Amino acid sequence: MKIEKKCWPRQFAGLLNGTRKLDLRLAEFTVKKGDTLILREWDPKTRKYSGRELKKKVSEVLPVRPDPYYDKKIAEHYGFNVLLLE
Repeated sequence: MKIEKKCWPRQFAGLLNGTRKLDLRLAEFTVKKGDTLILREWDPKTRKYSGRELKKKVSEVLPVRPDPYYDKKIAEHYGFNVLLLE
């Protein structure tokens, strides 16, 4: 399955140049090994897409629980997924 998501510039740059292989996502969508993640670079300052995008294959999904940066009720409800990308 193909899944499209926003990706902030710093994370996008790391995925683009290969220094980043993991992506932490709120588990509010279904994703499984073999899916294709289409990451569209999003600039939070301008609140617009840059026009750049990456396609990454999900090679592993590791569910984890709450992170203090998310609203506690949402985080506890959904949990998180750590995605290993190729």
